[in-house]
Amino acid sequence: METKFAENLRAFRIENKMSQAALAKKIGVTQQCVSEWEQKKTEPTLSCLWLLSDLFSVSIDELCGKKDW
Repeated sequence: METKFAENLRAFRIENKMSQAALAKKIGVTQQCVSEWEQKKTEPTLSCLWLLSDLFSVSIDELCGKKDW
């Protein structure tokens, strides 16, 4: 099942006026890692999802674009 994670991550990052490098630094990954997430090349670990959801004050479900199960 495909999610909207890549699109949502980019939207939340831009909404919060963060570069990929700034976001990467805040959650302890590389800028390349964030870039690959946004390009749908790789997916974040669960621990990174938790950090991202905390940083953007959204649920993991919202971050991943899942509204209904």
